[in-house]
Amino acid sequence: MTAYPVLTLKPSADVHLRNRHHAIFRTAVDRLPACVDGDIVEVRSFKSEFLCYAMWNAKAYICGRAIAFEEGDPMQTLRELITQAVRLRREFFSREDTTAYRLINAEGDGIPGLIVDRYDSVLAVQFTTLGMDRLRDWVVEILRELCKPSGIFEKSTGSGCKKEGLEEKEGWIWGSGDASIPVTERGMQFMISLCGSQKTGLFLDQREMRSLVRTVAEDRTVLDCCSYVGGFSLSALLGGAVAADAVDYDEEALATAATHMAMNGVESNRFASYPEDVFNFLRRKPYPHAYDFIILDPPAFAKRSADLEPAKKAYTDLNRLALQALPAGGLLLTCSCSYQMDTEMFQTMVFNAARQARRSVRILQRHRQAMDHPVNLFHPETEYLKSLLLWVE
Repeated sequence: MTAYPVLTLKPSADVHLRNRHHAIFRTAVDRLPACVDGDIVEVRSFKSEFLCYAMWNAKAYICGRAIAFEEGDPMQTLRELITQAVRLRREFFSREDTTAYRLINAEGDGIPGLIVDRYDSVLAVQFTTLGMDRLRDWVVEILRELCKPSGIFEKSTGSGCKKEGLEEKEGWIWGSGDASIPVTERGMQFMISLCGSQKTGLFLDQREMRSLVRTVAEDRTVLDCCSYVGGFSLSALLGGAVAADAVDYDEEALATAATHMAMNGVESNRFASYPEDVFNFLRRKPYPHAYDFIILDPPAFAKRSADLEPAKKAYTDLNRLALQALPAGGLLLTCSCSYQMDTEMFQTMVFNAARQARRSVRILQRHRQAMDHPVNLFHPETEYLKSLLLWVE
């Protein structure tokens, strides 16, 4: 068996690893290994007890990412985790009309640094750690073996790459094809554009909430705020909504939303889009329609703990404006993808918004987690998305 360089932690710095959390912070390291950034290291306690194997990167504040908590061959453990993740999705999606889903969810599947989404026959891959980036050829071969894709497109972009000292990469890393891919989600048709789009084309983690919107939107007039490519608007209209207006600063995304309406046979007079700031839109009156169902799915206002206080204010203001705009009997679906704002804090924020708006609200539904985005109980950061469906009295 391969002998890996040994990283030793400081006394009492091993608790989270014993609890199978994947992150190793610089402040926990006692003795550094003689290795190259991106290498796999064996991690031991101050008393020389085995803890895990991890990918090492001295440039990053999270300098180690645990990839195997059992002694043995960590590469074999990684292969088994990837195989297990693929098998799990095959079980979930073999029984429904959906061709777009997350295949591997990084720490959610016990595989830090690797995110894989499936769009029909194409895989979209993100390598977000230096260690996983160095295994790219190995990962591609396993994915080809397990999934038989027509092509694999890399979309390694965003702040995570920068923290690891990685250059952003976007393009085909195996095979080739059209970067615009038609997919189906429970009968709804979408066009995925891999190049230049946010994340990898569609916010797959909101699938269950889109389905919820479809079941409660009948005969309502919908305002879809921070709509991106119109997933919520489309769900509402196919669920019988009278009309839906989408607001987003991204004009290209709104053009794609209009394409989605046409693909699904939605009459053009039932959908309109407004390329502007959502706060400004909600402050202006009169609105284009009298909305009785508002959806708020903003980007993460708090990506770091230092952002939390201004984020609370922004979330509160946004929800207050929406609540003030709704009539009695209206619905508000409000969401947050900021991990820094936990579920309790999010509900408290909604309470403050309702109090400021002088509206009474009741919680009808909490967030439904999409099953292809599993939450790792040992790594709570994987539970980042929160939603509340509210009835406004």
